[in-house]
Amino acid sequence: MTDALKRLSDEGVAIWLDDLSRKRITSGNLAELIDQSHVVGVTTNPSIFQKAISSGDGYEQQLADLAVRKVTVDEAIRMITTADVRDAADILRPVFDRTDGQDGRVSIEVDPRLAHNTAATVAEAKQLAWLVDRPNTLIKIPATKAGLPAITEVIGKGISVNVTLIFSLERYREVMDAYLAGLEKAKASGLDLSLIHSVASFFVSRVDSEIDKRLDAIGTDEAKALKGKAALANARLAYEAYEEVFSSDRWNALEKHGANKQRPLWASTGVKDPAYKDTLYVVDLVAPNTVNTMPEATLEATADHGEITGDTVRGTYDQARAELDAVAKLGISYDDVVQLLEDEGVEKFEASWNDLLKSTEAELQRLAPTEA
Repeated sequence: MTDALKRLSDEGVAIWLDDLSRKRITSGNLAELIDQSHVVGVTTNPSIFQKAISSGDGYEQQLADLAVRKVTVDEAIRMITTADVRDAADILRPVFDRTDGQDGRVSIEVDPRLAHNTAATVAEAKQLAWLVDRPNTLIKIPATKAGLPAITEVIGKGISVNVTLIFSLERYREVMDAYLAGLEKAKASGLDLSLIHSVASFFVSRVDSEIDKRLDAIGTDEAKALKGKAALANARLAYEAYEEVFSSDRWNALEKHGANKQRPLWASTGVKDPAYKDTLYVVDLVAPNTVNTMPEATLEATADHGEITGDTVRGTYDQARAELDAVAKLGISYDDVVQLLEDEGVEKFEASWNDLLKSTEAELQRLAPTEA
C-alpha cells in the first residue's frame, strides 16, 4: 500500500500529515503513520484544532482541570493545543534526529486574529516556542504584509518558522527575502544558522477553486480547457523562484555559515473538485527538497493508487507561464485572485478560531465546579 509513498519520499518529497488530534496521538495512529506510511511531519491550523477539540475526544479531563483553575478561554486553548503539539513532537523526535532537524517537525500557528499585527505576531511566536519547548517545532506565521517583518524578526531570534497562506508568486519572493533577512540577523547575533529551519507553505487547491469558478462564469470552450491548470502552474513557477533565490550569491554567503534552504511546502493539497484525480496535487508536484502536507484522505489515496513518475515540476516552467497567461487573457486578474484568497484564508482561520473559543468556553462553563 505504501510503495507510492516510498517512491514519493525517494524523489525528495517529505510527506507531512495535515491533521492532529489527541486521539490520533494517544491511539498510536500517528506513530503508525510514521512507521508505515513514510509520514515525517505534522502541520496544524486553527481549523484542524477547532475540529479536534470540538469533537471532545480525549480533552475532557484537561478541560475539567482548566475549569477548576478558572483559566480564561484563550489560556485554555493555548494549554490544550500546545500539549498536543508537544506530544506529537515527542513522537516525531526520532525522525528529527535522523534527518538532522530537517523533518520530524510539528507546526503550530500564531493566533489568526494577529495576522495584521507585526509586533503581536512576533510576541506570540516567541510565547508559542517557549510553551511547546521542543526543538522540532515550527511556528506558523501567515504571509500577510504584516507577517513579512515578523518572519524576519522571529527567524533572527533563532526560532524556526513555517510561513503559511502563500498564494502569489510575488508574495512568495517576499517571503524568501524575509527568511534570508532573518538569517542575516541571526548570523549578526552570533546564532548557529544550522539550527534554524523554515518551510514556505504555498497553497494549491484553493487557486483552482477560485479560478475555475471564474472560468465557468466565462463558459467558453477556451475557458473550460483551462480548468484545473492554474494551481499547478502557479506552484511550479513558485519552485522556479525557489531555485533562483536559493542559488543566488546572497544565499551562497549564508549557506557557507551552515544555513538551511527554506523548503517549498505544498499545502491545501486535498482535491476540492471531484472531477479531478484525488492525487492531482501530489503526483503532479514532485520535486526535490519539497514538502507535501496531506489530509489523511489524500495520503491514503496516494498510497493506494498514486502514480509517482519522477520529477513533475522542473522543465514545466514555460508551459506553466503560458497557462497563467492564457487565464489572464480571458480577463481573469491573477492579482485579484491571489489577494482574495489571502484575505479569505485569514478570515477562515479567524472564524475557526472564534468557533473554537465559543465551544471551549461552553465546555469550561459546563465543567466548572458549582460554588458551595
